[in-house]
Amino acid sequence: MKKHKGKASSAAEKEFVFEFRAGKHTCVLRVPLQVPVQENIRDLHGRLMLLHRIPCYIEDELRTSLSSFIEKETIQDYDSKAELALQRLTAGDVDVNQLTNAWTRSYVETTLEHARPEEPSWDEDFADVYHELIHSPASDTLLNLEHNYFVSISELISERDMEIKKLQERQAAEMDKVMHELGNTLSDQDVNAVASQHFDAQQVLENKWASELKQVTGIQKQEYQEWVIKLHQDLQKSTNSSKINEEIKVQPSQLSEAADSGSRLFEEQPQLEESFTIHLGAQLKTMHNLRLVRADVLDFCKHRRHGSSGAKLRRLQTALSLYSSSLCGLVLLVDNRVNSYSGIKRDFATVAKECTDFHFQCLEEQLEEVQQVVLYARAQRSSKQKDQPEIPRNGGDDKSKNVERNPSNILPGEFYISRHSNLSEVHVIFHLCVDDNVRSGNITARDPAIMGLRNILKVCCTHDITTVTVPLLLVHDMSEEMTIPWCLKRAELVFKCVKGFMMEMASWDGGISRTVQFLVPKSISEEMFYQLSNMLPQIFRVSSTLTLTSKH
Repeated sequence: MKKHKGKASSAAEKEFVFEFRAGKHTCVLRVPLQVPVQENIRDLHGRLMLLHRIPCYIEDELRTSLSSFIEKETIQDYDSKAELALQRLTAGDVDVNQLTNAWTRSYVETTLEHARPEEPSWDEDFADVYHELIHSPASDTLLNLEHNYFVSISELISERDMEIKKLQERQAAEMDKVMHELGNTLSDQDVNAVASQHFDAQQVLENKWASELKQVTGIQKQEYQEWVIKLHQDLQKSTNSSKINEEIKVQPSQLSEAADSGSRLFEEQPQLEESFTIHLGAQLKTMHNLRLVRADVLDFCKHRRHGSSGAKLRRLQTALSLYSSSLCGLVLLVDNRVNSYSGIKRDFATVAKECTDFHFQCLEEQLEEVQQVVLYARAQRSSKQKDQPEIPRNGGDDKSKNVERNPSNILPGEFYISRHSNLSEVHVIFHLCVDDNVRSGNITARDPAIMGLRNILKVCCTHDITTVTVPLLLVHDMSEEMTIPWCLKRAELVFKCVKGFMMEMASWDGGISRTVQFLVPKSISEEMFYQLSNMLPQIFRVSSTLTLTSKH
């Protein structure tokens, strides 16, 4: 038998001797072993039985003898090494101070009671205080204070938009005069100079308002956090809780007049919604809620300035679940650039700026962090690809070249996440990258956008997001090529894929009930909406009666 090569360089070889009877014959098994033994005893016992053809009735006896031998020789080996170490220590061959420092460091690092306590984090402390206050009678005061801040920011944004509009109108009039004089007293260079002056003036004005808004939101965030901490301390120190409750309840009446005057300036458009209850699972079935909603994707983010009862209840629900295991998420379809300069990204950034985020970083700072992470991930991926041999890809050359040209861009199907406490009904935004292929009618279940939805649902399961809103048609706006057959085919594909992903949820989170909202654009007709609502229960095999609600 070959000798076992242990991992320890100072391992000693010991001979294991085992005697047993096979019929009338007495057999002796001799095996050299390296002590301490580095491999599993069960594996070693099995190999000895197989290689030496030991009878099966000797199996238990061999295992007992082998275990006793290894335990005995290991203890003796440790004792001999300990004796040798003590002799070296007595002889002065080892520095006592260095040895004690090493022992102290190892003990402190591996023993919890001697570990250095974690320093308290301001964000964690503020989150605990806010969570306690929002679940107390002080919740009305918190929401009213947030609404006051929201109104002040909205007024500031209105002033900015008005001033920019006046500047654009004045510049348009100046440009008309210049164009009338073109060819007479003015040349093309003069027109270009005026246009350049107009552009610079707009940039200066926009930068001025951006700086002012940033300063105001920073002041609001600091004041709000300090006020929340002070209120929590006052509630803990106060002995007359009824007086504090009276002060808290007085706050809503101060905003009633502003709410009534603002309500005349805003009217909510009707929203169609159908709700379903389903049970999914092979053996242990889990109940889930499904909703089909016709609305604009940003309606889940916008605050209502007039402060209606319905909007206030939604805002309260969002605040109550901010630091909980029942978060709400929304899938936003974006392009491959991590910024907020165009399209739906710019519209969402505008909504996010309308109200100060008192708990998380602003959207711009979060996007900057995402850009740094994307660049780091691309660098790591490129280094790994250089180390590996090239593998020919079919149809992936354009995407790889695009990433090489723009390492800060993301690929279709990839997504990044932003956290928010200042949106109306959601806490987490999944920015899912899609390309123009989603507007065609030939995508399959393996399309990057579909696989991105699967990964998003997996993140929801692992991060306590129990409600997620998904664009059913994988678009936010309708176009001419999106006919009724196109919509029905796309909805069927997404329904079936999401059903399959929800079946997988049981292995991801153990079978937790969740709510999935399928969002269709507001431009969808009621007839089309009802056709989609009839398709959903057929695919998911709805077990309960559906409820149709129309919100006005």
